[in-house]
Amino acid sequence: MSTTAFAALVRRDLYLYITDRRAVIMSLAAPILIASFFGYIFGGVANDAPSARVPVAVIDNDQSDISHRLVAGLTADRALEIRPGTLAQARDAVRGGKTTVAVAIPPGFGPQAAQSLLGGGHPPELQLLYDPSHGAEMAMVRGILTQHVMESVGAGLFGGSGGGSGGGSGGGFAMPFTTREEPVTARKGVEYNAMGHSFAGMTVQFILFMGIDAGMFMIYQRRSGIWKRLRAAPISRFVMIGSRAASSALIAVFIMFVVFGFARIVFHVRVEGSLAGFVAIAVAFGLMTAAFGLLIAVSGKTPEATRGLAILATLLLVMLGGAWVPAFIFPQWLQKASFAIPTRWAVDALDGVTWRGLGFAWALGPVAALLGFTVLFGALALWLFRWDEA
Repeated sequence: MSTTAFAALVRRDLYLYITDRRAVIMSLAAPILIASFFGYIFGGVANDAPSARVPVAVIDNDQSDISHRLVAGLTADRALEIRPGTLAQARDAVRGGKTTVAVAIPPGFGPQAAQSLLGGGHPPELQLLYDPSHGAEMAMVRGILTQHVMESVGAGLFGGSGGGSGGGSGGGFAMPFTTREEPVTARKGVEYNAMGHSFAGMTVQFILFMGIDAGMFMIYQRRSGIWKRLRAAPISRFVMIGSRAASSALIAVFIMFVVFGFARIVFHVRVEGSLAGFVAIAVAFGLMTAAFGLLIAVSGKTPEATRGLAILATLLLVMLGGAWVPAFIFPQWLQKASFAIPTRWAVDALDGVTWRGLGFAWALGPVAALLGFTVLFGALALWLFRWDEA
């Protein structure tokens, strides 16, 4: 008897699982999508998509034949995306996260490098400004730069492509240059704190989870009949919806302030940029989360039917927004596509006003983007909301 009952209960549970299509989709789609994403961006699957090129600014203050060869070689390198400009422009671009490394070639570099390669004279110094959050890319650029300097100086001395100069360096030749590397943060003397990005990503993720809970709460209220009783009161529909959105936004802002307050006290994560910009970003993201919660609330009639898909949507937003891993390691096409994700704007914005030290004017762009997503999600939620079922 007990064996038969046990088997019957197991069959019942399996039947309930199979008939719940959303639960099946969630349990299968989430691990497949997440595993595929990480396998793809870390090169687990061979594909023909172009890899992300490292943006590098090159400032040629020498204008010699050797420096021209060096710039041409760097430009032709498939791993790099060379950008012109002045040193001041390059510094601002690195600080703003638009450029990873800036290379400044000093006057007299060509003749001095050629003399140094043959063992005479003091090697010239290349100035390298770099984004400290891109350590792996900086190491790659350093190696590529060494290769092209050796080829350019060798070609200037011996003619041809300079392919033999690299081997010559092992036969008595000296390194023809040195580097002076400077990490670009909020300002000189401020060290890069990796905790800033970690707290930005995780705060964004768990505020979105709070948005899911807010949406689920509205569904519970609708199912329990509370909304019908509220409709009988002299309260407009938009007051009912707006009050719930406002409370969700306030909770989101509160969470962000508390989490970054902890990061400030324990891990010394400072708002090196605009404090007003940080507040504006927190408010904009809070409003976006509230609109996201409203959209969840109208996407299903029951919590059971909605929660799984809401969690999957949130995981995708967090994953593609660069909250788990920095967006710069994404393939080139995905880096551009991720700007259609609100979490990308939020994470980049928090990075900008913390360790990058960017000002209020810069923060207006991400704030406008987040408010745009707020309007989009809110409009969709109001359009899908069935007032007669509330």
